[in-house]
Parts: sequence; C-alpha cells; structure tokens
Amino acid sequence: MKKNFFKYLNITPVEEKWGIYVTAAGYSKVDPFDNYPNQEHPESHHLTWNRGRILNDYYIVFISKGKGIYGSSLVEPTEINEGTCFFLHPGVLHRYKPNRNEGWEEYWVGFNGSFAKQLIEGNFSNAQSPFVYLGLNKDLLILFRTMIECIQASLIGYPQQIAGTTMQILGLIHATLLHDAATDDPVVKLISKAKFVMQKDLDGPLDMSAVAKQLPMGYSMFRKAFKRVTDQSPNQYHLNLRLEHAKNLLSTTILNVSEIADQTGFESVFYFSKLFKKKIGISPLHYRSAIKSETID
Repeated sequence: MKKNFFKYLNITPVEEKWGIYVTAAGYSKVDPFDNYPNQEHPESHHLTWNRGRILNDYYIVFISKGKGIYGSSLVEPTEINEGTCFFLHPGVLHRYKPNRNEGWEEYWVGFNGSFAKQLIEGNFSNAQSPFVYLGLNKDLLILFRTMIECIQASLIGYPQQIAGTTMQILGLIHATLLHDAATDDPVVKLISKAKFVMQKDLDGPLDMSAVAKQLPMGYSMFRKAFKRVTDQSPNQYHLNLRLEHAKNLLSTTILNVSEIADQTGFESVFYFSKLFKKKIGISPLHYRSAIKSETID
C-alpha cells in the first residue's frame, strides 16, 4: 500500500445491532523526520506525544515497518518494533509515535459494540498489557489491506463486511496469544519475512535480489530456500499474489479491467487478461460476472 488513507465511519442502529462495528480505519507511512501524525485527523482523534489523547473505542494498531515508542497512563514508555500490534482501550490516556530517525508504517482499526467489548475484556490483553507480537505476519497484512480496499470501494453492506474482517483480525491475534506458532528454523523465518515484503508490494514486479538483500541472504540461496519452503520460485509466488489481488479488486471494487491491470503492475491490459485467463481459467470480465452471480466459490 503506497498512499496514506483513513476513514471515520458514521454508525447507525443497523451497525450497532451487529454487536461489533468499525468506527475508523487507516494506513500511514511516516518517513524519517516527518511530523507525526502526518495526516489531518478530526480534533477528537488528534495525537501529540506531549498531550496524549483519550478515545472512546477500542483500537488495534499494527506496526508493519520501523519502530517507535508507546506509553499510557498505565504503561511506562515502551519501545515498539515492527511486527508488533498494540491495543488502545476506551477511556485510557495514551500516546505513541515513530522513531524520528527511522519512521514507521502503521495500519489501524477502531471498533466497538457490545460483542466487541465482551471479546476484548474476556480474551485479549488488558490496558496494562497492550502489546502482542505477531512478527511480519502476511495474513494480518492481507486483512488490513482488504479492509481498507473495502472501505475505499464503499459498496452496499461494506460496514458489515469490515466488521467481519475485524473479527478475523481479532481471531488471528487470539490464535497467536494461545499458541506460539513461531518456528525455530531460521531459514523459514527469513522466508516468512520475504513473503511479508512481497505482500506489501503488489503494484508491479519485484527485484528479488533486492528482496534477498533485505533478509539478508545471497540470491541463489534465497531462491533455493524459498522454493523448498513454498514449492514456488520467488517470482512465481509474487505473480500469484498479484493475481489474487486482482481477483479481490474484481470482486470488491468497480474498477475496470484496465485500471486493475495498472494497479497490479501489468505492462498492458492485454497481457494481464491473457495471463489471468491462463492462471485462473477464465477472463477477468467473466470472473467478475461469475462472482456477481455467485457461481464461483
């Protein structure tokens, strides 16, 4: 995701009846030495380190890159590293910011409701222990991106869809709290990081040698290890991610095929359509029609 985005939602009785509803969501990339926050939020949500703030809803903030610091009226200032989620609780004075020399990338969702309150208070970290380390978890990244794309499309029923995505995020975090699924194999951990890097950049081909350097790992070793772990080459894996992203855009947006080809980085709509049909079995337009008629699972 390249562009900063946020949305504050108006809540109606329809959303409240669900027991969990999203009040806000967004993504922000903060470069080194940027002011923070680098977006103009409503006064009720404005955040400064010196003043802090109090919110009325629950929030999950995921730091996908970089590092910074978090503190609250209940928690001493604590360093946050990439791969960390932290919860914000209603009525608790808090503050956080990225490291000025490094910056960070953050995804966040605010939510509330009777069921949400029951879930958080019964199953998740409390305000005295707000941190959950998930690492560079590609599934979490996909869920946040799916939520933002759904909000941007704003199709009928999207508030309920993003409430469901929030439940998936909570389920993923809860599974991490219950079971530490981290492997002791250092190579598998590096490949997981590579998959996370690939998931973040779906708007065109990636230089896989540059990805290998981020791990760090020599390209030849990286390619062999990646194929051993995933049964796919790095380029094939990333291509499949881009096609899956295209499928999602066909399903959840009104972008035309040319716009989707551009957003997923294919050199032409002809090449995109040809490759899509080869890999998926039908053309992009037929795929969209089938989704609408609910003939595809």
